[in-house]
Parts: sequence; structure tokens; C-alpha cells
Amino acid sequence: MSIGVVILAAGQGTRMKSAQPKVLHEIAGKPLLGHVIDCARALSAEEIVVVYGHGGEQVRAAFTEQPDLRWVEQAEQLGTGHAVQQAMPALTRAEQVLVLYGDVPLILPETLKQLIDTAGTGFGLLSVTLDDPGGYGRVVRDEAGRVQCIVEQKDADPEQLAIREINTGIMFMPRHDLQRWLGGLSNDNAQGEYYLTDVLAMAVADGLDIQVCQPASAIEAEGVNNRLQLASLECAYQHRLAEALMLDGVTLRDPARIDVRGELTHGIDVEIDFNVLLEGRVVLGDRVRIGANCVLRNVTVADDVEILENCVLEDSHIGPGSEVGPFARLRPGAQLVGKARVGNFVEIKKSVIGLGSKVNHLSYIGDSEVGTGVNIGAGTITCNYDGANKHKTEIADRAFIGSNTSLVAPVKVGPGATIGAGSVISKDAPGEKLTLTRSKQVSLNWQRPIKKK
Repeated sequence: MSIGVVILAAGQGTRMKSAQPKVLHEIAGKPLLGHVIDCARALSAEEIVVVYGHGGEQVRAAFTEQPDLRWVEQAEQLGTGHAVQQAMPALTRAEQVLVLYGDVPLILPETLKQLIDTAGTGFGLLSVTLDDPGGYGRVVRDEAGRVQCIVEQKDADPEQLAIREINTGIMFMPRHDLQRWLGGLSNDNAQGEYYLTDVLAMAVADGLDIQVCQPASAIEAEGVNNRLQLASLECAYQHRLAEALMLDGVTLRDPARIDVRGELTHGIDVEIDFNVLLEGRVVLGDRVRIGANCVLRNVTVADDVEILENCVLEDSHIGPGSEVGPFARLRPGAQLVGKARVGNFVEIKKSVIGLGSKVNHLSYIGDSEVGTGVNIGAGTITCNYDGANKHKTEIADRAFIGSNTSLVAPVKVGPGATIGAGSVISKDAPGEKLTLTRSKQVSLNWQRPIKKK
């Protein structure tokens, strides 16, 4: 059985009060529509059709790296039934059609697989039972419990309004039957729209028994219409991720205060303190410890690394046994080979820090290659930019750089060299020698100024 997925993403989203199309607002760093597309792919759908409308070119541009998606424009917003009708010509092979929504991002593939398996080649409906069903279409059943139709809130009578089982809009239907039912839709209702839900009553009239499934949690079927709902679903998504991480062996000091906005891979015995943001692709090895208030963005962290509090790391690689922070910043291209120490208020950019080397305090190392066993004193900077071009600094193995040194690139410091504190090094410093630039210290007779009365 081949499955085609139609994702409805044409709504304007006026309640978001934004110039950006609603389906491009993000949860966990990914557009709402992106979550739904990923879910469709997890079902091995043969065809995925996205129906777009408001801000259409902007929506399509966000997914240019997914050329297999098929895009259909709904120029006029005439309802969900009309939207699916526009999509049908783009489905050329599918035997069954699954309808999803671009603003319902938390639906799980497992829930949809259950719906598909239950419906088979028939008609499947995903419903939810709520304590407060206000605003939703009600699922109307007969005395035997068989689904008869769906009635929208504005069209429901008092008896129907008392029903607590609501329609999520997610349906799984035979393609050829769906094509015929869509042709019979009418917009004779309070909204003046062509409701997709009306095809259910047509299926019942054709003798089909509607198979109903419900998700494990009602949050899976919730949509986003405003910023409050967006924030609520963000929290729910992060809670889901936090639970999965803890069940997979990660220690979270406060599961309510971690944000994962991308792809996280981890080893065993990983510990993460509160207020940590993991963004992009983050890889954590075994026994990694991350302190509070850290940001890791596209970072690979090897085994036995400790990242202390208040660090910002991006596009970097941290080798095994290293220690970073507190208050350290690793910018793109920073690479710690292993057992390195990067301390407080140190910034490293596009540089390699060799095995066992230390940059402990208040230093900037940019466009540099630092060898093994190097010690860089507090206040050291590499002057890598001349106002037009970047230049490289090379510090060989076992070099010792005294505090408050400026290394004016391009420059090389030889193996075992010592640079005296307070030096400005603009020429290569030979290995195994002391190099320094320092004016003679003098003491003068001097009267300290006295404050005037």
C-alpha cells in the first residue's frame, strides 16, 4: 500500500501578528512545517505534497534542500476541503492519502502508524477526548458507537456541543474515494467554506466503517494559532526531549531548563546542569559534564571533557580530557586536541590548541596553531588582523608565553621558547631562548598630586 501525505500549510496565521508565515515560526529551532515534514518522512511516504498560500514563496524557499517535496498553491482560502482538492492532482501513485497540518508540529510517527495500521485500506480518523472541547469540531457517533459525522463548533446544536470527543483533522483515506467525495463538497455552512470533515459523512453513507485512533497525549494534536500556543508547544516538545534523554541515561539537573534545538548525540554518563542550550548538531562523548548557563552550537565534545559554567562554544571541537571555562568562548574553527585547559574570559577563534596546552586567563587566541605542552599567560593576545588581512601565529611545543604579551602576526615562537611578560613580539622568537621587549625600569623623585580644597 503506497501512502501519499498532504500537508495543509496555506493559512495566513493572522493571530501570530507576524510578517512571517505561521508555519515558518519555530519550535526547537525548526519551522513548524519542518517537524510535520520529518514526521511524514518517518512513515516512508511515497509522495509528500505541501499546500501553501500566504507567504508561499517564503515557505518554499525555506525547504529548497528538499527537492522531492511537491508544492501546490491554494490561491483562495476556501477551506480545508478545497485545499486537499488542490493537492489531489499532485498525487500520482498513492493508494491511500494521509492529511496532516503544517501548524500541528508535535504529532508522532508512532501515532500515525497506529492510525494507518488500524484503518488499513479504509477510512481512519484521529480524535482526541478533551475536558473542554470548546472551539473544536465534534465527533458524532450513533447508539452503537459508530462514527457518523463531524460537526463544526459553529454548526453544532446544544446536544452536539456536549460531546467531548473532538476531531483533530488528521485523516487517512482511500485516494480514489477521496477524489469522488471532494467533488461533492458544499460550502453551505456557517463559515462558507468547503470542510474536509464533510467527507467523513460521505464515507459513512458509502458503507465504510470509520476506524478511530487517539494519540497517547492530546498535545500531539494541538495546533499553533498564536504566540502563547507556540510557547506552550515549545515547552511540551522540550519536556518530551528531556524525558527521552533521561531514559537514555543522561543526567539533567533540571529537566525543565534545557533547550535542544537541533540534533543531539551523546555517550554514557553525561551530566548537564540547568539553563543549557544545545543548538545545531551537538555530539557529546562519554562522561561529559556541562555546567550551568552554557551554549553549545554545532560542537563535538570528546570523552571526559568538563565544560564549566557560562561558556559559549560554536563550530568547535574539544578533544578528550579537556577543561573549558568558566566564562570561556570558543568561536568557529577552535580545536582543542586533548587534555587542554581553556580558562575564564578566554576567547579562541580558528585555532588549534595542542595536547596538554593551557590558556588559563583573559586571553585572545585567533588564527593560531599552538603546539603540545604550551603555557599561555594571562592577558596574552594574538594580533592577527592588520585592518585588511588575517595572519597566522605559530607557537611550537613547550613554549611559555608570559602574561600581557602581544604576538603580532605573522609570527612564530620556537619550541621551548620563553616570552617575557609584557612583551610585544613582532619577529620570530627562537626556540629554547628567552625573548622579551621591555623598556628599562626607572624610579624618579615625585610628588603625588594633592586634592585641592
